[in-house]
Amino acid sequence: MVDPKLALLVFAVLVAVTLAAAWPRHGIWAKARRLWRVSDRVRLEDTLKYLFHRNAAGTAVHPDSLAGALGVGRPQARRLLARVADSGLAINTATGFRLTGDGRSEALRIVRSHRLLEQYFANHTSVSPAEWHDLAEEAEHELSPQDVERLARQLGQPRFDPHGDPIPTATGEMPAALGLSLANLDEGDAGTIVHLEDEPREDYERLIGLGLALGKQVVKRGPRGSEVALDLDGKRLMLPDDLLDAVNVERGESRTTRPARTLADLQRGESAIVTRVSTECRGAQRRRLLDLGVVPGTVISAEMLSPSGDPMAYRIRGALIALRQAHARWIEVEPAHSIAQQDVA
Repeated sequence: MVDPKLALLVFAVLVAVTLAAAWPRHGIWAKARRLWRVSDRVRLEDTLKYLFHRNAAGTAVHPDSLAGALGVGRPQARRLLARVADSGLAINTATGFRLTGDGRSEALRIVRSHRLLEQYFANHTSVSPAEWHDLAEEAEHELSPQDVERLARQLGQPRFDPHGDPIPTATGEMPAALGLSLANLDEGDAGTIVHLEDEPREDYERLIGLGLALGKQVVKRGPRGSEVALDLDGKRLMLPDDLLDAVNVERGESRTTRPARTLADLQRGESAIVTRVSTECRGAQRRRLLDLGVVPGTVISAEMLSPSGDPMAYRIRGALIALRQAHARWIEVEPAHSIAQQDVA
């Protein structure tokens, strides 16, 4: 004979589970449906963005290439391409799928969102440069058109992102890309870095690991086997051949550079005048230095070394500030031959 209390308990549990699963808006099924819709929308938007970049590069798009780019199976890639085509956002041509006018407009909206987010992470956070792209990839689908325009206004309507990629305008216009590939410079030519390719991430990390950054001056020297010699900040580095096209520069006058002296080179008791803060210093770190008064013309003295040798205490506008060597290397200086007493900030 079944225990009535046990039967009642089992019935109550079944009812609770059913309600938890089927409850409108907040039930498990409802949440699962919303998650599926979000994931589905994200994949469709990623498909449009992939089509935009491949079409711009003149590269054919087929299910196999899309599957590899999005990390999905070939059947799902075929369905995604079919859906954007059925929506009038792309057409299937003899040379692969291409965006229509409406598809390009929608893709530009997503690209605009992505690159504005990268600019935000670069200027307003302490996120490392290697993380900007991946974080923007995650967040770009969450912004409404109104959110995107608010962000653009907050950032001052930038025309380029922190990698030097052009940011589409709100009306769907794409500014022209800057510079020419480093591969196109002749030996002895000089240029200013205006773009670093941020995909794939591994290549971008190699570039910034070598010290390359927007605004830096480089002089192309000569090939050394599978590498090319460059002078950067007056120092010689070797750039692998496969990364030459990942760097764009604006050509300048050929010149011989010498190593820039930085605050990290000061010995205890020495003083120097700030000439510039490196473009590698961005976001919260740059704001901190500016708040401390580290601007061109400021006199800084190295006064006290920690027992470990890092950080060093510097006197800046009357205040004693500790800076680690990694941060001190961002601050370029020149010798202070004659120093008047500094004003106290």
